[in-house]
Amino acid sequence: MKTTNSINRAIENLVSARIGKGKVILLLGPHQSGKTTLARMVADTSGLDTLWLSGDEADARVLLSDTTSTRLKAIFGAKKLVIIDEAQRIGNIGITLKLCADMLPETQVIATGSSAFDLSGATSEPLTGRKYEYHLFPLSFGEMVAHHGVMNERRLLEHRLIYGYYPEVVTSSGEERELLSLLTDSYLYKDVFSLGLAKKTALLERIVQTLALQIGSEVSYNELGQLVGADKETVERYIDMLEKCYVVFRLSSFSRNLRNELKKSRKIYFWDTGVRNALIRNFNPVHLRQDIGGLWENFLVAERLKANHYGGRPANYWFWRTHAQQKIDYIEEQGGVLSAWEFKWRATKPPRIPKSFLEAYPGTVTGYVTPEKVEEFLLDGFKHR
Repeated sequence: MKTTNSINRAIENLVSARIGKGKVILLLGPHQSGKTTLARMVADTSGLDTLWLSGDEADARVLLSDTTSTRLKAIFGAKKLVIIDEAQRIGNIGITLKLCADMLPETQVIATGSSAFDLSGATSEPLTGRKYEYHLFPLSFGEMVAHHGVMNERRLLEHRLIYGYYPEVVTSSGEERELLSLLTDSYLYKDVFSLGLAKKTALLERIVQTLALQIGSEVSYNELGQLVGADKETVERYIDMLEKCYVVFRLSSFSRNLRNELKKSRKIYFWDTGVRNALIRNFNPVHLRQDIGGLWENFLVAERLKANHYGGRPANYWFWRTHAQQKIDYIEEQGGVLSAWEFKWRATKPPRIPKSFLEAYPGTVTGYVTPEKVEEFLLDGFKHR
């Protein structure tokens, strides 16, 4: 069995290149996505004498909360690299990191967090100009292609749709279901509740399970609230927390020119299809699934967003619908150029982009993605650094 240490992460070299630049390095991403492993690899590469501190430990939280630069110097000593794991659990961590950047520039600090924690602290200004911020997601199609080639990863495509890309799941053949069940039971809600805005476990479970059953479909907060027994505002707040903790992400509807375009609609996807399937306890193979269309769509959108992030390609992204039921699965804008994509798990003929869209938005690049064409969409411009 291979370890996650043998799978290079796309941002490893980029993070390593920031060592010693006088700014705090932030590694954000979901639990078990490999942040600690990445930090260890960066530390090993740097060769610097390293101090490890964890926000999971009570004494570390006490030492690093509401502290001073003098105290930090005493804690760090002669260490040239300090890694603060699970930093979001430390009170007023933003102030502490600001002190590190301003008063201890000779010590490189790397902070990891499994939620979008408040880096400004309760009373201090944000870390503007004092940080490099990177997001680490579960392993990606591009990273696995770099690891063992396009052919091997294409052969595993159905497996990835069912079990996803969490590092331990990828490297533990035969244990995928057990590991995903542990992941969703032990970690999925941990940070949501730590943020203090979600208080009802049963309600949160109903919300994520309902979202899991609706992938590929537009989501109405009002309708979702009726299904789970909560008001619209509560549903939206819980989804916002799930998004900040890297469980789900939202796509808004694209609307600029046509009168009948849906303007305020949204879809909600999961960052990992394995987590999604674990939530509804459905690990059936692809040929037995009725949700393969939505699953394929979720997989492609999440992997495209990872590829853009790791490749350093800022982009805007949407889906498109009209009241006349015309649709496009995915629209992206990079450098002022629009591209429109349709996703099909099985296609007897190439799907067409609606004529009304092409007339309203001339110059749009178009394409479609099937399993046979997946690398054209997910590796196009992917930069493995």
